[in-house]
Amino acid sequence: MKIKNTEIKVVLGDITEVRADAIVNAANNKLVMGAGVAGAIKKKGGRVIEEEAVKKGPIKIGEAVATSAGELAAKYVIHAATMGMDFQTDETNIRDACRNSLKLAEELKVSSIAFPALGCGTGGFPLLASAKIMAQECLRHLRQECSTLKEIIFCLRDREAFAVFNKGVLGYLEYVTTKLSAGPFVTVDAIIELPEGIVIIQRSNPPFGWALPGGFVDYGESLEDAVKREAKEETNLDLTEVKQFHTYSDPRRDPRFHTVGTVFVAKGKGSPKAGDDAAGLKIIKLSQVEKLDFAFDHKKILEDYLKTK
Repeated sequence: MKIKNTEIKVVLGDITEVRADAIVNAANNKLVMGAGVAGAIKKKGGRVIEEEAVKKGPIKIGEAVATSAGELAAKYVIHAATMGMDFQTDETNIRDACRNSLKLAEELKVSSIAFPALGCGTGGFPLLASAKIMAQECLRHLRQECSTLKEIIFCLRDREAFAVFNKGVLGYLEYVTTKLSAGPFVTVDAIIELPEGIVIIQRSNPPFGWALPGGFVDYGESLEDAVKREAKEETNLDLTEVKQFHTYSDPRRDPRFHTVGTVFVAKGKGSPKAGDDAAGLKIIKLSQVEKLDFAFDHKKILEDYLKTK
């Protein structure tokens, strides 16, 4: 499957033979290459890989460093420390190791990277849990980064692990990127209080009508940051004394699609002026609410707000 311009694959085979610019070694933090994936990489690629790695260690658990790949076809081996010398690992270690491996791959400007099942060998971490953690980190990375990676490969040595990762990575990502991406979408709106009344805007896009300033929450943005941003963009006002009022989730509240909207009450600071995506702006008394045509469920929101007054 593809996320943006990056192909995600799960393959059955030997990671030392995968066609990838970089392969990941599930390492200990001293970067000594013993058994498992590390041993296979050292055996096929040569001791020079371990010698180079050890010189860069020890590193913190969850960090990653790169070395040459010796006799392997890959250009680099990325050593991701999933455990210490007690050979114990957990979700945080695996998540950090995967995340830092992807960051390092970007720094190396490679176009492909191959992962083993991090933490599942000597560390004994459950395969399905590792698959989902790594899938989550890949999705997060590709959504936030302008990535040089064209291919992310998960390479498993046996059929049982392959089946688990096929479900845990591809099945999980398919669910997130298709079903969950259909919504509901998260929105915010602001009841901005000024001495003269409440600020409303006239929408320039359908659905038309008067509305509270607001909009969609961007990925990686908090509700509070989103409502402040939207208010500034649409009214030129800075919000102070921001408090949550109520969350509205009726699937019919937005004629476009299902949205879940959190409404905030705040004071406005500055000179109110309609932004580029607003056809107009005005300040109304609460007694005027019933006389106006509002988009979405914003009349109900203001009626609920009026009850608190």
